[in-house]
Amino acid sequence: MHDSKTKDGAALHPRRAFLNRLGAVGAVPLIGTATGTAMHQPTGVPALKGATRSVIVPTHEFAGDLDERLDFPADWDIQVMNMAGHAAPVLTAAQIGNRLDQPIGTRRLREVAEGKKTVVVTFDDLTRTTPTYTVTPWIVQELQSAGIKEENILFLSSYGTHRPMTALEVQKKLGREIALRYAWMNHNVFDSLKDVGETSFRNRVRLNQTFLAADLKICLSGIKVHQDAGYGGGAKAILPGVAGLSTIEYNHQVILRQTRTAGPVRVFKNEMRRDMIEAARMVGVDFTVQILYNQKLQPTHIFSGDIVDAHHAGVRVAAKHYCTPTVKDADIVVTNGYPQNAQAFHARRWIHYSVREGGTGVSIVQHPLALDPIHFLNNRLAGMDGSTYFDLTSRRLNGKNPKNSALIVFSKYTDRSQINNYPRDTVFCDRWEDVIRNLQKRHPGTPRVAVYPYGGMQHQEIDLDE
Repeated sequence: MHDSKTKDGAALHPRRAFLNRLGAVGAVPLIGTATGTAMHQPTGVPALKGATRSVIVPTHEFAGDLDERLDFPADWDIQVMNMAGHAAPVLTAAQIGNRLDQPIGTRRLREVAEGKKTVVVTFDDLTRTTPTYTVTPWIVQELQSAGIKEENILFLSSYGTHRPMTALEVQKKLGREIALRYAWMNHNVFDSLKDVGETSFRNRVRLNQTFLAADLKICLSGIKVHQDAGYGGGAKAILPGVAGLSTIEYNHQVILRQTRTAGPVRVFKNEMRRDMIEAARMVGVDFTVQILYNQKLQPTHIFSGDIVDAHHAGVRVAAKHYCTPTVKDADIVVTNGYPQNAQAFHARRWIHYSVREGGTGVSIVQHPLALDPIHFLNNRLAGMDGSTYFDLTSRRLNGKNPKNSALIVFSKYTDRSQINNYPRDTVFCDRWEDVIRNLQKRHPGTPRVAVYPYGGMQHQEIDLDE
């Protein structure tokens, strides 16, 4: 491919030349294109014929962080459902430091760290798209001010039963400089665990022994809706974060089934969450940072201090920040798995909430990892009755979509492993124009369309359970 040139003859970088050619559409590529350099990413796709209305959606979280464009026929009734906090101002570095210097329920971190020798700082993985790198420089600065040596600071991934992280993934979470300068390690859900007692829910708590051995325990988390624990963050950094498989299974299955108090936005009266809090209190977490963010994964609110009090302060804001009005009885519901494409079923709930009987849902899963097949708890539960992968696949393929609706999955990254996660009548498209063509066949005329542009982080307008 030949490089384009500027007026004075200088060669333009191929990516910049491509963006310049887009000019009229605001330098945003069409859906399905990527301006990065990864393999199998085209430099353009055909535009829809005739007048169109376009909607910009974020994709490829931590894998390019692209803006992509959805083109719809101009005469369709399109409703773009943004969350309430989509325009919240992004915190500057100075504002982040100021908020961290005002902890809730405890002293400032440098004061808490005085006299301590070893420190463990937990952080979540890429399925929880917390912009942790925005606070790690402040964390290490506070620890250095307290006289703690670099070799005695360890960052520990707290992803529960998810897969281990790679070095590049850790750099994306912590920031490259921090990840290279300070030691980090993956939690092991199967080994190197220590029993610390039993909760009032009779959950035997086994936790990472390196975390337990640290003189100072710090947890970094993001607050985003969770279908069972109410919201992510807070005590979840401990259970499931650095817990053993049996402890997590009891919390996620036994307590969940017996109590029936769990659910999205439910935090204060949620017994599954209370079990997590008891586990966190057992080990005496010294300091926490809780981050809320916008649809571009930029920090908008930060709370620090006690692992429960700071989290509770955060969820009171989150209940308004992430809430999104729900369209009812839409002909077509388009929901974007971002920023949790690895578990895109979270975003697909918007289809259930919004689609009419016999309508169509469109699930966008634009990420090279697509649906992550590695989840040790889910994999274990799937086979507890003696079933195998083939039994599980059969159940999924024979599944039904809500309200007799059809399902279209748009992804550039679909393979057979992905296909086996959906009902067998699901339509898979790797070109957006094919999605529109299928929708036009199913819904002639001027269908009513609801678009949830970052469905993996949005939640319905639900009141807190205080």
